Amino acid sequence: MTRIDFDIRADAPPEAVRGALLDFSERRPELWPGLPSDQYEVYEVGETWAEIREGYRGRIWVRERYDWSVPGTVRFTVVDSGFARPGSYVVVDIEAAGADGSTLHISWVRWGKGLFGKLFVGLMALTRGAAIRRSFRLGLARIAATQRTGMTSL
Repeated sequence: MTRIDFDIRADAPPEAVRGALLDFSERRPELWPGLPSDQYEVYEVGETWAEIREGYRGRIWVRERYDWSVPGTVRFTVVDSGFARPGSYVVVDIEAAGADGSTLHISWVRWGKGLFGKLFVGLMALTRGAAIRRSFRLGLARIAATQRTGMTSL
């Protein structure tokens, strides 16, 4: 098991960050630049949960169940994946920071699946989650830009 914990500051309020994490519309790949639109699929959305598939390319994909039943927290748990075992998860805790900002505490917990998965998860551990941090930062920058300009779409 690999666990990577880190904090990221966002220049957008918690409601905007949470809204983007839970935006399961066709707009999601625009909000999160690391998600190609052809790698994104929504299976089902409930009141406090959703099951979706997202990823990058090749084996770097996950089918996850998002849960936002706990205020201030979004958790996504692997149902199936090309690299991670079911039960692996990510937890994002969102708190207000300053007048219009947020702090996200992210816990990325993955068990590698097969040789590729073990190597991929090991690489994430070796780099202390550099690619994961970058992906979140790119998305948060887009969310903040949307907030600053008052745009409702990108």
